[in-house]
Amino acid sequence: MAEDEVNYASVVIKTKKQPQSEAKIEKETVYDEVKVNKEPTQGPLSDKAAEKCRRYQQLACCFGILCVLLVLSIIGVCVYLATVHESTENELNKLKSNQRILLEEIQNLTKLNNIFSSDYENLTVKFDKLTVASTALENNITMLTAENQNLTTASTALENNITTLTAENQDLRRERKILTEQIETMEKTWNEQNVSRAQWSVDQYCPKGNKGRSCTSCQDGWKKQFSSCYAYNDAPPSDQRNWEGARENCSTKNSDLAVVFDQTEKDYVNTQSPVIKGIQGYWIGLRAEGGKWRWIDGSDLTNQAWIQQQPAVDGQCVTSLQGREWESVSCDENNAWICEKKALSV
Repeated sequence: MAEDEVNYASVVIKTKKQPQSEAKIEKETVYDEVKVNKEPTQGPLSDKAAEKCRRYQQLACCFGILCVLLVLSIIGVCVYLATVHESTENELNKLKSNQRILLEEIQNLTKLNNIFSSDYENLTVKFDKLTVASTALENNITMLTAENQNLTTASTALENNITTLTAENQDLRRERKILTEQIETMEKTWNEQNVSRAQWSVDQYCPKGNKGRSCTSCQDGWKKQFSSCYAYNDAPPSDQRNWEGARENCSTKNSDLAVVFDQTEKDYVNTQSPVIKGIQGYWIGLRAEGGKWRWIDGSDLTNQAWIQQQPAVDGQCVTSLQGREWESVSCDENNAWICEKKALSV
């Protein structure tokens, strides 16, 4: 009898499971050999029967292999599902843990955001205030700069004035020294002149005669009337003067042109204005000023009947002539004149 022919099949299924850590762990599932027996031939068969028997054997073998493969597939799927479930649960736990951490961080960030928002609002208010203060400060700086420029200009001008005044002060000191010397000289001359004038006055008011000196209230050649001394100058036409020139001549005699206060004095002045050939009138101290007749002592003419002409314009002066009323003529004309001064008390 021929030996039975036995075929063995060995199947190894490997699965990979996702480890908790980075390390990989391989699990192997080993299934023992699957034994397939061949039935011995009972006896010689025909070729056709043997062929048929071999086909049945092949079909049975394939069926067994398929069953094994099916079982192995089911086992692999279960193992994979278990591995996936375990991995998913771990990942879910991690996600929950991460979620808690993220929520805590979100809360912390929310608090920080609120703090930052409050700080930002405070900084915005402070920035606005600083902006207003900065604008005011810039305006003050502009004003102070302008004032500084003005002060600088004024200071420069003041320094120039000080320099000028210092120079002028030095000039004034020199002039003062010169004037002091001139005054000293003039005082000396004046004293000498006073002595001479005093002597002259004595000679004029107290002339010497056969019986000694005889003093009068007026100088020789002057006539006393009321409390004044009068003297008329009957100069020929070639020596006559205008109103100002006549007044200057009176001043050399310590007198001035005659001033009249009442009708009695006016009548006397009329007697001191004799009619002489070549004389059209005698200047007195009355002239037009500001549309009025005014005396040289500053008083106004009170009796307008003494002169018929009204002072239309300045530059008109009055002359007196015996036998006629006072007349208004141009101050530039040449005439004789009457001087008057106070009489001395003897």
